[in-house]
Amino acid sequence: MDEDFKTPGQLIDSLLRERGWNQRVLAAVLSMSESTLNKLISGKQAVSAEIAISLEEVFEVDATRFLQLQQMYDLARARIVSRPDPSRATRARIFAELPVAELIQRRWLNVEDVRDMERVEAELFSFFEGQTPAQVAATPHAAKKTSEGQPPSMAQLAWLFRVRQIAKELLVPRYDEGATRAALPKLKALLSAPEEARHAPRILQECGIRLVVVEGLKSSKIDGVCLWLNDHAPVIGMTMRFDRMDNFWFVLRHELEHVLERHGMKEPLLDIDMNGAAIGEEERLANAAAADFCAPVARVESFIKRKAPIFPERDFLGLAKVLGVHPALVAGQIQHKTGRYDLFRSHLVKIRNRVLPSAIVDGWGDVAPVGIH
Repeated sequence: MDEDFKTPGQLIDSLLRERGWNQRVLAAVLSMSESTLNKLISGKQAVSAEIAISLEEVFEVDATRFLQLQQMYDLARARIVSRPDPSRATRARIFAELPVAELIQRRWLNVEDVRDMERVEAELFSFFEGQTPAQVAATPHAAKKTSEGQPPSMAQLAWLFRVRQIAKELLVPRYDEGATRAALPKLKALLSAPEEARHAPRILQECGIRLVVVEGLKSSKIDGVCLWLNDHAPVIGMTMRFDRMDNFWFVLRHELEHVLERHGMKEPLLDIDMNGAAIGEEERLANAAAADFCAPVARVESFIKRKAPIFPERDFLGLAKVLGVHPALVAGQIQHKTGRYDLFRSHLVKIRNRVLPSAIVDGWGDVAPVGIH
């Protein structure tokens, strides 16, 4: 029984010789025709679970031994007759890493049937600007915030490529840093009411900044990105995954600071899950500028220090009025700094529907008419 058997038939033949039996005797003991037994021993017929149990009863050899040998034999034969197809592994990686069905549904890929792999691969190659998904994954992209040290996921990179694809088609004047800094007070004046945010895309465009709003792919957790098409063409991409006034202005001003500081010129700065702590000097600078823009940090911290742990509604509204901003922006700051996300929740107004009509948008049922065949 220590022999290295390759097939269940070899094991059966060895057991027959040990007993001094011939095939006719074993066929009679098993109530099986000699023809069937001969096929089992020669490998022309597979040993089933039922036959394995019968052989176990006759030879007192565990049935699993026969089945294991049968499985190994079947696999060895399959490897001989099957054609190797390295593309299977490639396709498996693509579908494991990329939400291909969602890309098709969003019309980022012009594919009728997800099973048409030749078409899927061709569309992905085109979508990723002449690179395969494997090459894209190997390209450096700076992912900030809680994902520091981890490469961006393929879903996040697909979103980034869609932002860039749309931005390339926009006709925007050459970037003017002076005009952008002069536009900051104009943007600040929009913080008094949610509907005023509709003017932001136009103000940025006049400064030479492309603002693109692309709904994030499922579970991508992207908030924004700063990238440059060239030295004079910055792009701000946003997902608006949190439909809140304070979040919109914080992310927009955060990315705008990246533009002003010319961050992300060598590789896009992806801001992933901005609820996490800032990591890196570039992010700390952008966060500080965004927070102070929404509601002066010193004033908010002074308010918290004086009023904690009780924050009267009247005093809160009075602070917002003095600062000249909507209460949502003050509420967002207080929640973040105190960790009390139950405070002033009724003031966290929605803003997405106020921004989208005046912005370049892809998502929420709409498809930007760019890169669509």
